[in-house]
Amino acid sequence: LVVTLPLALTGSVWLLFALHYNLSVAVGVGMIALLGVSVETGVIMLAYLESAWRERGADSERSPLEVIEEGAVQRVRPVLMTATATVLGLLPILAGSGTGSEVMSRLAAPMVGGMLTTIVFTLLVLPVVYLLWRQRVPLESLGEPR
Repeated sequence: LVVTLPLALTGSVWLLFALHYNLSVAVGVGMIALLGVSVETGVIMLAYLESAWRERGADSERSPLEVIEEGAVQRVRPVLMTATATVLGLLPILAGSGTGSEVMSRLAAPMVGGMLTTIVFTLLVLPVVYLLWRQRVPLESLGEPR
């Protein structure tokens, strides 16, 4: 899950650069909120990848790629719903021009930019990294979950 954080911050920094926003306390608060949502989407994906691996990993007829693919496909909708709700909820704040909009837009910008890269990472890169890790670490060596 630590891997999701730098990519979320990368999208955040890209949007801040595009909007010509400087670092401020509001931007920092937005980045902290982004990190929480980014970890949440990563946990959603990893929980189902782990579940698919444990349930179907012993099936010798299925390749590890098929098992991971099935686990990832089951989580596309929840990950997209979480990220889309976050982005759509913050777009009016980002585009606002009323009282306090200078502070609020700087709080929303890191989350909007970071959620876009978080979606890409969680749906495309995280299952591949999990598959590579699982092929190196057998299930038996991890023991039972707590």
